[in-house]
Amino acid sequence: MERKQLANAVRALAMDGVQKANSGHPGAPMGMADIAEVLWRSHMNHNPQNPDWADRDRFVLSNGHGSMLLYSLLHLTGYDLSIDDLKNFRQLHSKTPGHPEYGYAPGIETTTGPLGQGITNAVGMAMAERALAAQFNKDGHDIVDHFTYAFMGDGCLMEGISHEACSLAGTLGLGKLVAFWDDNGISIDGEVEGWFADDTPKRFEAYGWHVIPAVDGHDPEAINEAIKAAKAETDKPTLICCKTVIGFGSPNKSGSHDCHGAPLGHDEIAAAREFLGWKYEPFEIPSEIYAEWDAKEIGTAKEKAWNEKFAAYAAEYPELAAEFKRRVNGDLPAEWEAQANAFIAELQANPASIASRKASQNTLEAFGKLLPEFMGGSADLAPSNLTMWSGSKSLTREDFSGNYIHYGVREFGMTAIMNGIALHGGFVPYGATFLMFMEYARNAMRMAALMKVQNIQVYTHDSIGLGEDGPTHQPVEQMASLRVTPNMSTWRPCDQVESAVAWKYAIERKDGPTSLIFSRQNLAQQERDAEQVANIAKGAYVLKDCAGKPELIFIATGSEVELAVEAAAKLTEEGKQVRVVSMPSTDLFDAQDAAYRESVLPSYVTARVAIEAGIADYWYKYVGLNGRIIGMTTFGESAPAGELFKQFGFTVENVVKKAKEILA
Repeated sequence: MERKQLANAVRALAMDGVQKANSGHPGAPMGMADIAEVLWRSHMNHNPQNPDWADRDRFVLSNGHGSMLLYSLLHLTGYDLSIDDLKNFRQLHSKTPGHPEYGYAPGIETTTGPLGQGITNAVGMAMAERALAAQFNKDGHDIVDHFTYAFMGDGCLMEGISHEACSLAGTLGLGKLVAFWDDNGISIDGEVEGWFADDTPKRFEAYGWHVIPAVDGHDPEAINEAIKAAKAETDKPTLICCKTVIGFGSPNKSGSHDCHGAPLGHDEIAAAREFLGWKYEPFEIPSEIYAEWDAKEIGTAKEKAWNEKFAAYAAEYPELAAEFKRRVNGDLPAEWEAQANAFIAELQANPASIASRKASQNTLEAFGKLLPEFMGGSADLAPSNLTMWSGSKSLTREDFSGNYIHYGVREFGMTAIMNGIALHGGFVPYGATFLMFMEYARNAMRMAALMKVQNIQVYTHDSIGLGEDGPTHQPVEQMASLRVTPNMSTWRPCDQVESAVAWKYAIERKDGPTSLIFSRQNLAQQERDAEQVANIAKGAYVLKDCAGKPELIFIATGSEVELAVEAAAKLTEEGKQVRVVSMPSTDLFDAQDAAYRESVLPSYVTARVAIEAGIADYWYKYVGLNGRIIGMTTFGESAPAGELFKQFGFTVENVVKKAKEILA
C-alpha cells in the first residue's frame, strides 16, 4: 500500500474530528501527516498495549494545537483510543481534549499547547534517558536505550523558551533527541516572513545541533533518510527541517493561515477527499489501512525482547535491577520514612538559628544520601540557592552519571525541562532560583500543576528581607500567586525543622509540584514538643498557646513567625490570651478535616492578625474582613533588611499596636 494513502488516513481523521467539533486546528496534522507516518511506522519503538514500557521512545507534539495528529496516530497504531473518542474531540470529559493533556489518554507523554514548552519537555526527557543510562547501563547491557522525538512549528521556535532549552541541549550533546521543524511559513496572523525571518538551521548549528536542512516533508523517502541520519549522530541532538504545506490536501485552503485554526467546512473536506483520493466516509478507516498501521504485535515483540535483556541484566546485576525497578516505579527506599523522621527529630533537639536556605541545604545533605534519584539544579544561582550538597555531581557533555544540572540563567527552561525529567521517570527533580524569578518560570510551574507531576522548586530570597538588591529582586505578590494555583503545594518554613518537614513532604508527594520558599536571613528556631513537630505536616499548627481560651490569634509564616512569638509574649505580659499559629503551608492546612482546622483556628476567635512579608490581601481568607493583616501593599525598596522591615511595619511594636486595635 502506498505510504501516501496511510498518511491520508491521518489527514482524514484530522479533518473529520475538527469538523465534527466545529473547532480545532486541521492545518498542522494535514501538513505533518507524511512525517508522522514515516516516524511512527518505521522508527518509533513503542507498545500500544503497554504505554508505560520503561524503554519506549518518547514522542512530544510541541505544537499541541495540532492534537488531532497525535490522537489519530494513537488510534491507528492500536492504543486504547477508539474512533468514538476521536468523534468526541474537544468535548467535555473526553479523552481527546483540544490540546493533548497528560493522563487523559494512553500514549500522551506530556501536556502541550503553550508553545515552546513541549520541545523543552522533550529536552528534559532526553536528559533523563541519558542520565539513567549512565547510571544503570553496563557493558553488554543497555537497558536504557531510547530516543525522544519532538514535532514543533514556527510558533515553538519563536517562543523564547525554545532558545533556552535548545541551547542547553546542544551544549550537553543530547544525541538521542530528534526534533522535526514543521517549516510551513504560516502562523495565525499569516505568512511568518514578516515577523520570523531567522535563519533557523544556522541558529541550531550555533547551538551545536546536527542540522538536516531542506527535507521535503511530503517525501517519505527523504524523511526516512533524514531520520536514519539523525539516529546515526550520537553526539549531538538533531533538527530535521521539513518543508511542508500547511493543510496539505485541501485544494483551496492549503498553504494559507485559513486552515490553521478553523474547520475546513463540509465543501472543502469533500474537495480534499477527492484531491487525496480518499473515498471513505467521515471517520471510516478501511481494515487494510488499520492493518498497516497496527503496532500492537510488533510493539509487544519489542517489549518482550527488552524484557529478556532486562532479565539477563538482573541475573548479572540483581541489586541494580531492583534499584532500577524501584526508581522507575517512583517508590521511595524502604528506610526513607524512619531516617527522614529521625533527622527531623534530631534538628528539633539541636536548635540552630540559620537561614532557611541553609536549612534546606542541610536537609539536602541528609536526604540526598538516601535518594539516588535526586536530580538537582539551579538557574545559575547555586551559591545563593544552596542547592548543592557533598554528593552533588554535575552533568556534563562528557559524563552524564551525575545528579546535578547547571541550567544557566534559564529559569523558564529549567522548570519545563524538570517537567520532562519528571514525566520520563526515574528521578525526583528539584531546581532553584530566587522567588522573584519564578515569574519567568510561572507557566512551566502551572503546567506541572496541571499535569500533577512532581517538580520541586526551591525559591530563596523570599521577601523584602533580602535587602539592598531592591524591589526588582524582592518578591511581593509571588507567594499568593503560587498559593492560588490548583494542585500546587507551597511552603514557607520558619526554621530548620519546618524546612526539613517541607522537604520530606515534597519528596513524598507524587501528585503535583511543590514550591519551597526559603529566606536569605537567619531565622530563630522555635521550641516544640513531639506533637507539634508532627503537626507541621498538617500545614499549620499551634506553636505558642495561652493559659486560657485565646482571645487573639496571630497567624504567621517564615521569618515573621519569630515576630509573632515576640509580640505574643509582650501581650501575654499585659494579661492578654494570645495564640500563635505557624502556617508554613496554607494548602495543606486547607486540606485537613474541619475538626483539626477548628482546633487550630477556632471560629469563636474573630480577633486575628496575619503577619507575612508578602501581599497582604491573600490573608483575608484566614483573618476575615474584621481582622488585621501586616503585609505588603506596595513594592519594596533598596535598603538593609532591618530598615525595610521597620519601614513596612514588620516590628514588634507595630504588631502589638494592630493587635490592640482589634481587641479594643
